[in-house]
Amino acid sequence: MRRHNLVVEAPGRVVLVEEDLPEVPEGGLLLETVATGLSAGTELTFVKGDHPGLHRDHDVELGLFRERPGGAPAYPVRRLGYMEVGRVARSRTAAFGEGDLVAAAYGHATAHVADPLREHVVPLPDDLDPLLGVYVAHVGPICANGLLHAAADAVGPSTARLGDGVAGRRVLVVGAGLIGLLTAVMAADLGAEEVAVADADPRRLDVAAALGLTPVPLDGDPAVWAKTRWRHGPADHGADLVLQCRGRTAALATALRAARPQGTVVDLAFYTEPTADVRLGEEFHHNGLRLVCAQIGRVPRGTGGAWDRLRLSACTVGFLRRCGGPLREHLLTDVLPLSDAPELLADLAARRRHALSAVFTTGRG
Repeated sequence: MRRHNLVVEAPGRVVLVEEDLPEVPEGGLLLETVATGLSAGTELTFVKGDHPGLHRDHDVELGLFRERPGGAPAYPVRRLGYMEVGRVARSRTAAFGEGDLVAAAYGHATAHVADPLREHVVPLPDDLDPLLGVYVAHVGPICANGLLHAAADAVGPSTARLGDGVAGRRVLVVGAGLIGLLTAVMAADLGAEEVAVADADPRRLDVAAALGLTPVPLDGDPAVWAKTRWRHGPADHGADLVLQCRGRTAALATALRAARPQGTVVDLAFYTEPTADVRLGEEFHHNGLRLVCAQIGRVPRGTGGAWDRLRLSACTVGFLRRCGGPLREHLLTDVLPLSDAPELLADLAARRRHALSAVFTTGRG
């Protein structure tokens, strides 16, 4: 069997290529893609050429990035994206039946041979819109993991509820992209007293307002806004929790300034630039702040026995069942065939077009 796969051949050059698929091994699955979602913040770094992994190799064992021998960037990028919904066309395991709809993370391709013992493959319920299913395997768990870090920070590693870090609290989300808005709506769904979203783009702030969130423009000072709106007591102002979801160091600086004294900033962002805007000798130091990196590959220390990626996906499914209607209406802004993906990525990289959450379809239901 052959498939079409989206490949970044070089900076600015994205193409669909036809390639062979391996045979389905014992225990494996052949997935035919129904929909595949775009994570623009990460994927455009490959298109533009500024993803750190293009120039430095990650030594997973040592946890270090090192300069790539020879210095040549790592093109072509043959696996782009991590938000897929596929239908099982062939199964060689009793764990999945042919015809099952599943979420997985294998890139923008029309088909994939999956090994469910080594890959995250999540069965999707019949009552979930397959287009929303693109959030289940990876991007939804990213958001849920950020909230899990907030919960563990608030009550410790024994936290049993995802909402323990946000329930009844005032939350600021910096960045109204896909991750930011999903995380913000998830926090509101889990009982936050108020969720405000700061962003410079009025189109994204309009979406935030339509989703029931409090929009905060960046043309003022979001930190002054947060500390004026949320007074806890003398010399105690600001957000109980800040979720930093934009991969710009200026956004991290805003997040640190907006947190109340001894508050926590949970950082879900991916940065590709130096940290010149972050001044650790100011609010971070004088207000005794805590900065936590929430990365999908790691749940908070001590929580792994109760929380894992499968549970975070299950939380995402429950969230989408409760909030899927508004998300489908307001967040999922672009649905187009996979054949249009190269043009869309080129337009987004050149800022000729804006897409908050785009999903590519293959015509397979």
